[in-house]
Amino acid sequence: MTAIDLSQVTTDPALVRLWATLPEARLVGGVVRDLLVGAPIADIDLATPDPPDIVADKLAAAGIKTVPTGLAHGTQTAVVMSRGFEVTTLRRDIATDGRHAVVAFTEDWRADAARRDFTCNAMSVDRAGVLHDFFGGEADLRAGRVRFVGDPAARLAEDYLRLLRYFRFQARFGLVPPDARTREALIDAVPGLARLSVERVWHELKRILATQDPRAAVALMAELGVLAAVLPDGVAPGRLARVIEAGAPVDPILRLAALLDGDAAAFALRLRLSGAERDRLLALGGDVPEDGADDDTLRRALADTPQVALIGRAWLAGRSAVLHARLAAMTVPVFPLQGGDLAEAGMAPGPEIGRRLAELRNWWWQGGCRAGRTACLAEHGCRAI
Repeated sequence: MTAIDLSQVTTDPALVRLWATLPEARLVGGVVRDLLVGAPIADIDLATPDPPDIVADKLAAAGIKTVPTGLAHGTQTAVVMSRGFEVTTLRRDIATDGRHAVVAFTEDWRADAARRDFTCNAMSVDRAGVLHDFFGGEADLRAGRVRFVGDPAARLAEDYLRLLRYFRFQARFGLVPPDARTREALIDAVPGLARLSVERVWHELKRILATQDPRAAVALMAELGVLAAVLPDGVAPGRLARVIEAGAPVDPILRLAALLDGDAAAFALRLRLSGAERDRLLALGGDVPEDGADDDTLRRALADTPQVALIGRAWLAGRSAVLHARLAAMTVPVFPLQGGDLAEAGMAPGPEIGRRLAELRNWWWQGGCRAGRTACLAEHGCRAI
């Protein structure tokens, strides 16, 4: 068996305390992958053969608070030194319906691993640093091969969310394309996406787009019909690829705007994006100055459009890095007058103040958004009210 260097986690006093309380527990999930590839450790999850009530009793006896985050599936969160660690009792599936499973608890580590989606997620590491790998996950991870545990069609039929998870893992770790059996299973599973909540679909799509370079995974999604099922209004994978190749930041909303070739507002409504996500997406649609635009033109654009949205539009339009830098370096101009300024200058309260402010802002905007408060007030005074 492979021995794993646990120095990244054994220096963590919270985990040391938790492991002392649950010595039979093993690290599972992302932390195992991170340890194998030498990546920074993010969340730490554990599995244990102890049933949930025994886990809760042991933690309570050690003075460790628990939160019942998913007791029906054997999961509780141990809060140690103000940090949460998910601890899940080993499980085996009794029944599945394409999204959710009815489980029974078990002490069999292999049975628990066999219900996992991919081989790289079916590994565990014990307190001694021994890697337990029943299905060749380490070899698959190092080869860049995303492989289902057992029969791909069976794993997908158990939970159709795994179809999208496959492409997320392909985007993160995949170096080789799926084999013929996996390709066929992925294609056959596409209708099952209709059984998923739109929130889960968007959550997974966003995580795919948030990977460092999702181009190959997105192209594969398009090839196998997955992308058309998720984005039926039209997609532009080539535009997404150009934005990534140009060096745009890893921003899933920007990448979504590049990928979409349909009605962004309809997409946001259908997949129930948050209000902030929807507003950002819609703000990325619109005009952007040309590369050779003068400073006045850029200031006018910045006065009307949030800076981050304008820079995003520049990425989408294929503008030069020089324009991106100019937009980022500019101070966003703000019209210097408010209604109170005109009231102080003698205008009577009422709708006329709003109309006059609009006239003055237009004058300020036409002048390249350069005039300060004094100049704007002088412009106000030189006209009849």
